[in-house]
Amino acid sequence: MNGDALPQGAVPDSATPNGAQPPADGAQPPTPSAPTSQGAQPEPTPPALRLLAVHAHPDDESSKGAATMAKYVAEGVDVLVATLTGGERGDILNPHLQDDPDLPARMPEVRRAEMAAAAEALGVRYQFMGFVDSGFPQGDPPPPLPEDAFAAIPAAVAAEPLAALIRTFRPHVVTTYDPSGGYPHPDHVHTHAVTVEAIEQAADAERTPPGQRAYAVPKVYYDHGFSRERSMRLHEALVERGLDSPFEQWLERDATRKRRLADPTTRIDVADYFDQRDAALRAHASQIDPDGFFFAVPREVERIVWPWEEFELAHSTVPVETPETDLFAGLR
Repeated sequence: MNGDALPQGAVPDSATPNGAQPPADGAQPPTPSAPTSQGAQPEPTPPALRLLAVHAHPDDESSKGAATMAKYVAEGVDVLVATLTGGERGDILNPHLQDDPDLPARMPEVRRAEMAAAAEALGVRYQFMGFVDSGFPQGDPPPPLPEDAFAAIPAAVAAEPLAALIRTFRPHVVTTYDPSGGYPHPDHVHTHAVTVEAIEQAADAERTPPGQRAYAVPKVYYDHGFSRERSMRLHEALVERGLDSPFEQWLERDATRKRRLADPTTRIDVADYFDQRDAALRAHASQIDPDGFFFAVPREVERIVWPWEEFELAHSTVPVETPETDLFAGLR
């Protein structure tokens, strides 16, 4: 579905099994190590753990679980981001760029370039899945979705390329959104449905095309990046320090909307990776105001009050004990 040239760092559709990539620039595969002088073989390198993060648009990977991905990359985990749409219908949310008259027409290429820069900041690989951003229809009732919109495609159909990627990459962990999508953007809600369907398709031998091997994902998580507890704790910490809080109005709105009630099961300490997360956010310049919400909390306060990213374990084929401090608990 994604037939155009992929930016540097992107994963081609022909990625080889287990996520391995052909050597770049015509380089030859490394030569196996020679036996030691005593004739013993060197210890084999354990296969890398693999994490697949499924998101709706470019920039979502940087605002949801980004520091966790950077942490796992630093630990040697192979992290791949699957971005379902190109973000083509996204608004320009950075006020510093809203006076650029040429930017709206260049959004598809701009958002691909931003994704490449964000992936470099986090150290992850990524693949666009080729669907078209649905936009965020406003109104009561909202207008119908555009005919080519991702959210208008049945989940069973939209899941097929993601299922193929899962069979090829064979991730130990998949992260995505909960059934609410995290917020009611149609692409976010649909991303949950499509990811769940893709995981089921990938594991079903009868729905696996010739040339692919069925694969059951061991662990699946929902992102809990914008939890009410996190917002409340940070809000209280800022008020106690006499600082302006960006969360007051957010908390007031959140108190009146219906929210899926589910506690996180897994808390990852990622304070050491906030700088990489912030660099990835800034890379999405069309979407992120560098003086805005995401940067309103001083990092020294955030590291003390809320140094974590949280997830909800939705599915596991391995025995687990919650709460967890590692998405790969039970797998290593």
